[in-house]
Amino acid sequence: MDRRFAVAVVIAAASLFTASRGSGQQRTLEPDLAKLADGKGLHIFNRSVSSFKDGTKTGLRLSEGADNGVAYLQGIELGNGTIELDIRGKDVQQQSFVGVAFHGVDDTTYDAVYFRPFNFRTDDQARRKRAVQYVSHPTYPWQKLRAEHPGEYEQPVTPAPDPNGWFHVRVVVASPQVSVFVADAKQPSLVVRQLSDRHTGRVGLWVGNNSGGDFANLKIVPTP
Repeated sequence: MDRRFAVAVVIAAASLFTASRGSGQQRTLEPDLAKLADGKGLHIFNRSVSSFKDGTKTGLRLSEGADNGVAYLQGIELGNGTIELDIRGKDVQQQSFVGVAFHGVDDTTYDAVYFRPFNFRTDDQARRKRAVQYVSHPTYPWQKLRAEHPGEYEQPVTPAPDPNGWFHVRVVVASPQVSVFVADAKQPSLVVRQLSDRHTGRVGLWVGNNSGGDFANLKIVPTP
């Protein structure tokens, strides 16, 4: 990328982000997702975006559509660090895959952690074990991981959130390990070893086939 263009992108995106510095000199990025819904500051693949207000939450909605969709934050890359946010899907089987992409390159190359809310509280125990998923596209989609490594890259979420409600997510990337925490859990719902050899890349909001989703309160904390 031309250096002057890259600098311009970062400057343009800066007005949509709040940054603070705490102990250990960690820099927290807090994008204003509602403002980003006009498309400025996002690089969007295969979806449209809109803002919403739901009680005390304001944020960004990705539309439903066929195939996967991702909205990358422009000017932001993450190596190791934490991605924290609130997510809402819905309790409709095969129509709610919602999560985050990281170490991304484009619309087909990224690592992602996503959830299947319709599996959170189902009575089908096999499906319940498939509530949270790690993938590394394009080489390791869920189908390949489930067939070759059953039960390793997808796990249940305990306690199970309301499948139609908001749930809080914290993804800790400490390459090569990725840990996923839900709500205030002290123990992760999923711990995996990354399958890609990328050590940094773009961060985005992600939805799967036939899915849309709501996202709020995003925080990105790079590891110093």
